[in-house]
Amino acid sequence: MTLPEIPALLDSLEARLELCLDRLAVERDRLALVGIHTGGVWVAEQLHGRLGLPTPLGTLDIGFWRDDFDHQGLPEGIRASELPFAVEGRDILLVDDVIMSGRTIRAALNELFDYGRPRRVLLASLLSLPGRELPIQPDACGAELSLAPGQRVKLQGPDPLTLSLVERR
Repeated sequence: MTLPEIPALLDSLEARLELCLDRLAVERDRLALVGIHTGGVWVAEQLHGRLGLPTPLGTLDIGFWRDDFDHQGLPEGIRASELPFAVEGRDILLVDDVIMSGRTIRAALNELFDYGRPRRVLLASLLSLPGRELPIQPDACGAELSLAPGQRVKLQGPDPLTLSLVERR
């Protein structure tokens, strides 16, 4: 399987996101991007520059909000989350690299709401894969992929961003 190139995925995601923001009449000066560590932050940095938003980029590390501690333990390298803006009443665009089960997004929403109650939360993802375990769908995604059993996609970066297929063990 050949994975799509990052520039094409970013172009597609940006175009779909622009349509979504226009359709929902989101005011750009009220919109704040929040990337989920690690890959989501890299994608959010790219989108933030492309969209030219005045609000600084926020980041979330959802390690403490995951629901799989009993299976995987606490992840290594947890970073502090940074939201350099007030969340209360703001339109938030949550960005991740790959959405599959929806559990990472659920954890991110739990953490985000610890900072306040946003007006609206939108979701953008570079890739969408089948396998949802929760009813969470991106408002905009660069592409949808189906992988063979045992395969995963890994975003590497930050400069340059590349995608690779990884076999599960």
